[in-house]
Amino acid sequence: MGLARAWSVALFGVDGVPVEIEADVGVGSVRTQLLGLPDAALHESKDRVRAAVRNSGQSWPTQRVTLGLSPATLPKGGSGYDLALACVVLAAAGAVPAAKLDGTVVLGELALDGRVRTVRGVLPSLLAARRAGLTRAVVPVDALPEASLVAGLETRGASTLAAVLGWLEDLDALEPPVEPTLSPPPPTSELADVIGQPEARWALEVAAAGGHHLLLTGPPGTGKTMLAQRLSGLLPPLSAEDALNVTAVHSVAGLLSPETPLVTSPPFVTLHHSTSTAALVGGGSGLAKPGAVSRAHRGVLFLDEACEFGQTKLEALRTVLEEGEIHLARRDGIARYPARFQLVLATNPCPCAPPKEIDCTCTATARRRYQAKLSGPLLDRVDIRVGTRPLTAMAGADVLPPEPTEIVRARVAAARTRACSRWSAHGWQTNAEVPGPALRREFALPRATTALLDRALSTGALTGRGADRCLRVAWTLADLEETDIPTPSHVAAALEFRDRR
Repeated sequence: MGLARAWSVALFGVDGVPVEIEADVGVGSVRTQLLGLPDAALHESKDRVRAAVRNSGQSWPTQRVTLGLSPATLPKGGSGYDLALACVVLAAAGAVPAAKLDGTVVLGELALDGRVRTVRGVLPSLLAARRAGLTRAVVPVDALPEASLVAGLETRGASTLAAVLGWLEDLDALEPPVEPTLSPPPPTSELADVIGQPEARWALEVAAAGGHHLLLTGPPGTGKTMLAQRLSGLLPPLSAEDALNVTAVHSVAGLLSPETPLVTSPPFVTLHHSTSTAALVGGGSGLAKPGAVSRAHRGVLFLDEACEFGQTKLEALRTVLEEGEIHLARRDGIARYPARFQLVLATNPCPCAPPKEIDCTCTATARRRYQAKLSGPLLDRVDIRVGTRPLTAMAGADVLPPEPTEIVRARVAAARTRACSRWSAHGWQTNAEVPGPALRREFALPRATTALLDRALSTGALTGRGADRCLRVAWTLADLEETDIPTPSHVAAALEFRDRR
């Protein structure tokens, strides 16, 4: 009779809970019992693990095997427990020493021939294990670059169950951690490729500098999509902390590869209007998976032809835009995913959308019905609204050449640096993250500066949320002009951004 234990991690979104895996091999009818609320995939692991053990040159115990996963009341799922289950069973049976398993988190799926396959969520799992005080980790060799990002853990990579068993017996050594190779940033589209649209280009720069949401409205072919695609190229690289947070989401979503273990550039996520609500905000049975809003964390979420998405999907964004994260409740628990992104909406002004507005054949009722697909509460959360105009010429001698991305990106970086130095003591990175109460109290502007906002509030042209968003845009305009505090002209320009559509 023997007892052994190791550790794994149960993920709920990007939050991990350490799971103690115990194996008891003792007298009783020959049977393998798995306890601790396993799902179907985990329940099937008994057969996978038994076949992998036999094909790795070991014998499965011919006694009663009881496997317990604690906390027992916590739902657990997936195939990432396979490697840990095999190790604790053989350790409890006395086939291998159990000393190294104590305080070690073991992750990996087993193939029937004993190969160790990679699993999703290695990075957030190891971060949770480090917070719990565990000091050693064994992961699939394909996930080793991702696991090496977690400092403070003795990480080793395994390609087969036999290699792990040899390591437990001090006969073999597992793969050591590798220095993560940072992939070069993806090529960015050049802003100078956009013809005309000076107002929209300026709005794009302001949105990038302050982290603001943006609505582009105009006829087809005026450059709305081109402008949106160039926004992520204006954003600075992710900080070390943000890179880990973004990478953790991509790890849970299964989007990482050994060649690109760390996401260092702001992601750009775009969706077709036929996408489902679950794909947009996250969902699925059992435990919710991350959606596009989380994959776009610290980056850009672009919804082209926004009015075609349908109100149900668009209204699902309202709470996410305010809170910067999303909580998805499903049968097996509540998953939390970060979702602080910049939303860019692009839409036509009407259903027929002719190149010239004078050629529109839509009735006034049809135009209102089409534009009403973007509800007032959703638009109230969009800081900047700008229209794009039809092109009148491909080029002109009297038009100044458009600025390239590099020059605009430098101004954006300088403005973001000013904002970060001002707000960093409070934990905010951009002007768009500053709460309204802080703008109205601790960093309140003089009454003379906000007179236009007071007038708009008194006439009902602006809501309280809209006034807060105007203040945020005003601070961004001041940062771009390297002014210490917004002026009345900055507030007026911010208010004008909300009037355009």
